[in-house]
Amino acid sequence: MLILPTADNRLQPYRLTGTPLIPRAPRVPLNRTAFAAAHVVSDPLRERNPWDTRPAVDWDATLAFRQSLWDQGLGLAEAMDTAQRGMGVDWLTAKELIERTMAAAKVHPLHPRVACGAGTDHMAPADLLNEAAILAAYQTQAGAIEAAGGQIILMASRAFTAMQAGPEIYARVYRRLIDGAAAPVILHWLGDMFDPALKGYWGTTDVAAASDFVLDLIAANPAKVDGIKISLLDQAHEEAFRARLPDGVRLYTGDDFNYAGLIAGDGKHFSHALLGIFAAIAPAASQALEALALGDMAAYHRLFAPTVPLSREIFRAPTRFYKAGIAFLAWLNGHQTHFIMPAGFQSSRDIVHYAQVFRLADAAGLLAGPDLAEARMKLLLALHGVEQEGA
Repeated sequence: MLILPTADNRLQPYRLTGTPLIPRAPRVPLNRTAFAAAHVVSDPLRERNPWDTRPAVDWDATLAFRQSLWDQGLGLAEAMDTAQRGMGVDWLTAKELIERTMAAAKVHPLHPRVACGAGTDHMAPADLLNEAAILAAYQTQAGAIEAAGGQIILMASRAFTAMQAGPEIYARVYRRLIDGAAAPVILHWLGDMFDPALKGYWGTTDVAAASDFVLDLIAANPAKVDGIKISLLDQAHEEAFRARLPDGVRLYTGDDFNYAGLIAGDGKHFSHALLGIFAAIAPAASQALEALALGDMAAYHRLFAPTVPLSREIFRAPTRFYKAGIAFLAWLNGHQTHFIMPAGFQSSRDIVHYAQVFRLADAAGLLAGPDLAEARMKLLLALHGVEQEGA
C-alpha cells in the first residue's frame, strides 16, 4: 500500500493491482518496423556540476537497457531527443554512445536495426549562420554515424529556424545530405511541442505548405529515403501525409498519443514506429506488434489500449520534458539503480506527475517487479515530503 498525491492536492491510498507483462522475444517476424528511442543512464557518482559540464554516463547500464529492447525484437533509434540531445547530452557523448551501441548491436543474436541521429549540435549557434555551415555540421555527424555502421536519421536542426531559413535553404541542404548518404536516410519532422525552437521548420508555419515541401523533397530521390518520422501529435495529418508518400518510403510515426491506431492502419495504409514511448512500454509494444503480425487484432488492442493513457501522461505538455518519464520507469523497473538524469533533468516533472505515471504503468502491466517499484516509489515520495503509513 502506498500513499500517493493527486492532481487536486490530496493524498490517497493506492494498492498495486496490475499483472506484469513478461518481456520476451516475438515468436514470429513482425510486419512493422519498430524503433524505440532510448534514454541515457547517468553515473551520479562521477557527475560534477551537472548543469555546466558534459554528462557522466553509466555505459554498462545504458547499453544493458538497449540490449533489453533488442531482446524483445525492437530496433533502436539512438542518440535522438529521448537521449537528451541538446538538453543535457552533447555531441561528443552522443558520438561515443553511437559507437558503443553499434559495436553491441553487431554481436547481438537478433541483429537489430539501429538508426542514429545526425544533427548540428556540436557547433555553437554563432557558428551556424549560413547554409554552408549547417551542411558541413550535418556532414560531420553523418560521417561519424556511417563510420560506426549506423543508419542516418537527419534530425531537425535549430540552426535553420534561428536564421529564419526559407524553404530554398532547407531544399539545398537536405538535397545534399540525402543524395550524399551511403544508404537511405530517415528524415525527422519534429514539432515545436517537442522543441519550441523548431517552430516554423521547413521554412513555414503552415503545416499544409510544409507537407507539400517535404513530399517534393522525398519525391526528388525516393530511393535514398527509407522513411520519415513525423512527430506532430496529429493523427489526421499523419494519415493524409502517408497516403501521399512514394511507394517504398515508410512513415515512421512519432505520435506518442495516437500510435496504436496509426500502426494498425486504415486498411490501405499504415505507419511504422519510431517512438520514445516504446522504450518505456517495450513488453507491451513487442507483444502487441507480435499480435498484429499474427492477425490477432483483439490482442493487439488489448495490449496497447492501457499504454495510451500512460503515454499521454508522460508526453503531456510541456512535451519536451517527457524524457523524465522514460527514465523514471527505467528506474522503477530495475534498469538503473538511481533516478538521476543528465543536467538534473529529472526535476523537470513534479511528484504528482510521477505518481500518475506509477498508477498508469501498473494498470498497463508495465511494473516488472512490483515490490521493487513500490519500494522505489516510496523513496521518491519521501524525498518530496510524502510520508507513508507506518514509516
